[in-house]
Amino acid sequence: MQLLLSVTWGSVSGWWTPVCLLLGLLYAWLMYRQPVNVGKSIRYGLFALRAIAVFILSFLLIAPLVRSVAYNPQKPVVLIAQDNSQSINNFKPAGFNSQQFVADLSKLKQQLGDKYDVREFNFSRDLKDSLSDKFNGKQTNISSAIHQLNERFVNQNIGALVLATDGLFNQGSDPRYEAKNLKTSIYTIALGDTVTKRDLLIDNINYNKAAYLGDDFAVEVLAEAYQAKGENIRLSVIEDGKQVFSQTSQVTSDNFKKVIPLKLNADKKGVRKFTISIAPVKNEISVQNNTETIYVEVLDAKQKILLLYDGPHPDISVIKQSIETNKNYEVKSSLLSDLPKLKLSDYSMVILYQAASGSSGELQSFITKSKIPVWYILGGQSDLQQFDNEQKGVQISANQQQMQEVFANPVSEFSLFTLSDSTRDKLSKFPPLMAPFGDYRSSGTNQLLLKQKIGEVATPYPLLSFSDENGRRVAVLTGEGLWRWALAEYQTYGNHHALEELLGQTVQYLTANSNRQRFRVYPAKNVFDEGENVLINAELYNEALELVNTPDVKIDLKSDSGKSYSFLFTRNGQSYQLDAGTLPVGEYSYTATTQLGTQPFTAKGQLTVKPLNLETRQSAADHHLLADLAKQSGGQMLYPSQINQLADLIRKNDNIKTVVYEDKHYSDLVDLKWIFVVILALLSVEWFLRKREGEV
Repeated sequence: MQLLLSVTWGSVSGWWTPVCLLLGLLYAWLMYRQPVNVGKSIRYGLFALRAIAVFILSFLLIAPLVRSVAYNPQKPVVLIAQDNSQSINNFKPAGFNSQQFVADLSKLKQQLGDKYDVREFNFSRDLKDSLSDKFNGKQTNISSAIHQLNERFVNQNIGALVLATDGLFNQGSDPRYEAKNLKTSIYTIALGDTVTKRDLLIDNINYNKAAYLGDDFAVEVLAEAYQAKGENIRLSVIEDGKQVFSQTSQVTSDNFKKVIPLKLNADKKGVRKFTISIAPVKNEISVQNNTETIYVEVLDAKQKILLLYDGPHPDISVIKQSIETNKNYEVKSSLLSDLPKLKLSDYSMVILYQAASGSSGELQSFITKSKIPVWYILGGQSDLQQFDNEQKGVQISANQQQMQEVFANPVSEFSLFTLSDSTRDKLSKFPPLMAPFGDYRSSGTNQLLLKQKIGEVATPYPLLSFSDENGRRVAVLTGEGLWRWALAEYQTYGNHHALEELLGQTVQYLTANSNRQRFRVYPAKNVFDEGENVLINAELYNEALELVNTPDVKIDLKSDSGKSYSFLFTRNGQSYQLDAGTLPVGEYSYTATTQLGTQPFTAKGQLTVKPLNLETRQSAADHHLLADLAKQSGGQMLYPSQINQLADLIRKNDNIKTVVYEDKHYSDLVDLKWIFVVILALLSVEWFLRKREGEV
């Protein structure tokens, strides 16, 4: 680092410097103009000492500034990010030694020398420091690794990123988009084998997590086969050790994909486990990806839905007919004015169509105390202020009751329940609904299934959203005009399947936990991935159906292998939550206990921790992705055999150089302590000489 000092001026002109000098000379002349009893040379010396001291003191009075300029050279940072996921070792080409590759990659730091700041990382699901030769990561998120590096080294001189991976990712977005935010050259090292191996696998399963007793429910299995032309995909479904479905499909190409629709029957109440598997074929590279397990909660109750409205509207009949296509639901539509004639406790869900519970004290009290799920549907007659007061998931600020056309924009990240791809596609093409014009705010815990699209502009505003407010599930549809969707779908497709699926799934989700048990214990989901923290929630209600969390809640988890785990819930707001951490793969049953006053409570259930097979679902490396990353950033793609060329490529890249940062700093000259030392020294020497010569 180089440091330069110079004196500059504050608000006073630099022309005062000669004045200060004249003042010092004048002061010294007045003091030594009369002959003194010292030698001539001594007198001149005393004169000079006094003139300099006075000049410095007067100079300080005009507040000069000292400018310091520091030049800080910053070496280029070379980041090495190495893929540590299982796919690197599972599908490596012949002759590739993963341990030797990591050793060769670690030599780059020594080859580049002291002119470069080399930092080493490995990644799978998360980014970690240093290289690794374990290759045990069960997920790969390249985009997240690039994002974390960009955040960690923001405003630093990033010279290059060396990305060693096979290009396969099963978490996060396409890394090409994230790489555009990293303004540096990316040198990719293409690992893995681009030759597709012989493999049969289950790539994805679409299914709904709840069904009603006695109903058939649909499951869609995406089966894939590579390099297996002429073989058969023998798909089977096992429940309780018994085969409940089987189907054989012929593989007609070396890159074969097929969606296999299944119909299973919900013949037993409770959470049912279905194991879906494909029989292995000869010389298959991996059989870990041939089996998947799903869990479906089978409910035993015909639920009554109360649909309340202030005035007639064509949407009312559309909602009623669509929901009642499921024989497990019965919809009672009624004007709010007829509410006193109804027995509210008979219903497991309330739909408020352009109505507010606050318009009836009895209804509002029932909803608050019973924790019954509510679906708000807004329109031109809705009282938005009352709506904002009744729930916290969606807040709307509008100066007046203006309406605007909004199209449905499905959200791919929505996970509370599943809609088929055809339904999502239809929803995006349906005519617009009419939604209140205003500013929409959605809470952080709100999950959006549909967003508003105004014209061609996709907005973050919610159209259909879901939230959980103190144990009560709430849905909000911010637009009216479902009758338009019904007409448009029938005109184009001759049926109402998409609308029926949307409304049916919404009601099914809202009513899935509408039982009013005073002690409820439920996991965040029935199936957790291996390595994922197991989260379990608990709710305890007093006799007034108010949430309380005064007593302790204990839980015992028991695995299918016989191992037990005991935990104590922590209090979270008015309820309870348990983070049991990561558990070994297997099926678990749990029993939770507590006591409120003298009354004991017990809740039981089950959950599963399933092994992650994501790294075995695709065997062919994606070197095209790596070539794109290198090309768009000005880097280059290399193969492991070319790793010894990497140091020369980085040194020859003119964009990778040391950057010198100039740091200017201003401070008052009076703050420099050595100035006062000089003044004191000048006056002390003058005094000493006068004393020595006998002058007072």
